[in-house]
Amino acid sequence: QVQLVESGGGLVQSGGSLRLSCVVSGTFVAVNTMAWYRRPPGKQRELVASIARDNSSNYGYPVKGRCTISRDNAKNTMYLQMDNLNAEDTGTYFCNVQVSRRWDVQNYWGQGTQVTVSS
Repeated sequence: QVQLVESGGGLVQSGGSLRLSCVVSGTFVAVNTMAWYRRPPGKQRELVASIARDNSSNYGYPVKGRCTISRDNAKNTMYLQMDNLNAEDTGTYFCNVQVSRRWDVQNYWGQGTQVTVSS
């Protein structure tokens, strides 16, 4: 079984910053690609950023230039530093990881952490 625990969400004023974390635990061989998605109120889920095991990264258009994704493979942890936040960044942020287990590869989602940006 694999568990994902997100943290770091909260209420922040426009222009402020937040740092989200996602810790992966359980039984697996390796954590492959890790990603942050978000679901703004009333909208569909969208990619925020993803990072491969070799630290190559990809960013969604809405956050490009304002977010930095990183990971610590030794701790099976992913981070998302978000700066210059605005009201459109409000939403539930989800951690998503691809994990190699002994016999297969599985995709897992976290429960989500709420980010609210007040204008």
